[in-house]
Amino acid sequence: MPKLKSKRSAAKRFKVTAGGIKRSCCNHNHILTKKNSKRKARLTKTYLVNESDEKNIARLLLVSGK
Repeated sequence: MPKLKSKRSAAKRFKVTAGGIKRSCCNHNHILTKKNSKRKARLTKTYLVNESDEKNIARLLLVSGK
């Protein structure tokens, strides 16, 4: 049986930690001139993935036990 490979697009977007699966915010790549400083600062933070999405993302990353 061949080795299982994780989805590379998901591996670049999510990181598995002890507390859950970490993700970053969207809308912080371009067209930043019209966004105020408070909004851009908030978009740099990382958050945990919602519990309802965690199972699907763990499957993409081939993480067991989540």
